[in-house]
Amino acid sequence: MSPPPPSGTFTAGKLRHLRQRRRWSDRYYKRRELHLKERSDPLEGAPQGRGIVIEKVGVEAKQPNSAIRKCVKVQLIKNGRQVTAFAVGDGAINFIDEHDEVLVEGIGGRMGRSYGDIPGVRYKVIKVNNVSLDELVRGRKEKPQR
Repeated sequence: MSPPPPSGTFTAGKLRHLRQRRRWSDRYYKRRELHLKERSDPLEGAPQGRGIVIEKVGVEAKQPNSAIRKCVKVQLIKNGRQVTAFAVGDGAINFIDEHDEVLVEGIGGRMGRSYGDIPGVRYKVIKVNNVSLDELVRGRKEKPQR
């Protein structure tokens, strides 16, 4: 029978157990293991989501900028949640009407947060009635009626 290890040292099993316990104080590990992003995310982890436009809204830009950013309130089809999405492009809001079907994706802020000077807006519109919003803004395509 071997003598017990000197105090202050750990066996491999004890060290592994301690490491596993300590990992829970790492916030990224905890969020990943408890699937908190998928639960709180309206798109439920998907890269894009389809929804119906409820209303057009203007969001004021944060200081020091002064502008009204054209956004739309969208009700997602998959779970009924409402999100605000930014209409990217000069005059893009004119191609989006209420009750249109739009495709939204993340706006690209860090860790899924809002981007730039648009407070509280985490998504952008990329398609309207299955036609790319960018193509509509550039005048390459016409918007079909639903």
